[in-house]
Amino acid sequence: MRLTSKGQVTIPQDIREKAGLMPGSEVEFHFEDGRVWLARNEDHAELRRNRIRAAIKTISGSANANIDLSTDDIMALTRGED
Repeated sequence: MRLTSKGQVTIPQDIREKAGLMPGSEVEFHFEDGRVWLARNEDHAELRRNRIRAAIKTISGSANANIDLSTDDIMALTRGED
């Protein structure tokens, strides 16, 4: 494996899968005893979960804006029934 002039290297797919690295994953580098270690940044996963929770909270209940409609009314509208 070769390092590019920009300091980039491709992590092999099987290693990415085993490490749970997905596009956009945050990683950390550590230097210890002459070796470079790469680790997934666990804090990033928690931040992502929080963003997802916030998005769900934002849209929660948005499908019932018109409370005058019953479930039967909504089903009739979606089926095109009169």
